[in-house]
Amino acid sequence: MLTILIAIGLTITLMGLNAATVKVGVWYDELNKPSWNPPKWAFAPAWTVILSLVAWAGVLAWNGSPAPEDRIRLVILFAVNLLLNGLWSQIFFNLRRPDLALIEIAVLLASILSLVVAFFAISPLAGALVLPYLFWVMFASILNFTIWRLNPRA
Repeated sequence: MLTILIAIGLTITLMGLNAATVKVGVWYDELNKPSWNPPKWAFAPAWTVILSLVAWAGVLAWNGSPAPEDRIRLVILFAVNLLLNGLWSQIFFNLRRPDLALIEIAVLLASILSLVVAFFAISPLAGALVLPYLFWVMFASILNFTIWRLNPRA
């Protein structure tokens, strides 16, 4: 249990450091958004739960890995995924490029799917714990697309 809590703490800290560099600001507030856009306050709790589940899944997969090379592969998949996750925020908010963020989020989705498949092969529970992340980013992809369509000059 302590390992899971440490993994959760590290994951949330890393992603929190990225979030601290993101400038949502007036630009985002002034964008045309669909009526089903979640309120800004909902993102932090949603991401906290999602990242906690992903970190827990990572520990389960790590502990269930039969060989050291499998663990190395899992760490690489996990690290690349966190990098892609943070990169989306930088592109969408800091660069103010919903169009490029839409391309990047497709790569992020592929990375999440890779986590689901790799984790599920080791532990079905670990794979299942990543599914909320997959569904959330699928929703975010649709939201990103809709914002891009509503704001062609953004």
